[in-house]
Amino acid sequence: MKLREIAHARTGDKGDVSNISVIAYRAEDYRLLHAVLTAERVRAYFGDTVRGGVRRHALPALCALNFVMDGALGGGVTRSLALDPHGKSLSSSLLDMELDDGGTAPQAAAPELRPPASGC
Repeated sequence: MKLREIAHARTGDKGDVSNISVIAYRAEDYRLLHAVLTAERVRAYFGDTVRGGVRRHALPALCALNFVMDGALGGGVTRSLALDPHGKSLSSSLLDMELDDGGTAPQAAAPELRPPASGC
């Protein structure tokens, strides 16, 4: 199951630091996110894109996790030659992460909030 099936995300930046907030659609899904979406896993997922550390901040009242990634923006907006110097595409990339849910989350995911099936 892809992360986007149970959550959406927003990205922010400050200098060479990017942060991604991952917000579960439902409280039941937040419990799964909290268990499997670790800072180490996010760091490994982005590989060489993130040159520094990744810190995770849990926001249970919002059913959200916030990941702060150092060295993720090629020096920052004024220095980077990247096509996406603000790192806005990082959240979309993270939502493509496959989650190991033990076979339970697809039923728990909110079907009305899932993205439409592809095939156009």
